[in-house]
Amino acid sequence: MAAATVPDMPDAEDVRRIALSLPETTEKVAWSMPTFRVAGKMFATLPEDETSIAVRCPKEERDELVLAEPGKFWIAGHEAQFAWVRARLAALEGEDELRDILADSWRQAAPTRLLEAHPRLGLPAGG
Repeated sequence: MAAATVPDMPDAEDVRRIALSLPETTEKVAWSMPTFRVAGKMFATLPEDETSIAVRCPKEERDELVLAEPGKFWIAGHEAQFAWVRARLAALEGEDELRDILADSWRQAAPTRLLEAHPRLGLPAGG
């Protein structure tokens, strides 16, 4: 039995479980990959053989993320004009970071009524 000193690397099943736990989220296959939507608006996909996630991210923040952590975040060429960023699952610091990223993207896609019904969703703990 090896002692785990690092958190388990999140995988596609973690993405699916966390995304589907967010209010009114559905999964739909599009472009031959799983996509996750809230009230019909896509907020996450599982591209690259499900080794990464693509999520909504304001362009200013996205550029800062990619510059700060290029091993973790990058911009796919065909998504450059959109406010989306990719994150490598293997580079994430466990499930908490994955949950934060997915909840943040969910908030950007969710309608006002859901945001008002779940004001704390995805916000940093203790904030």
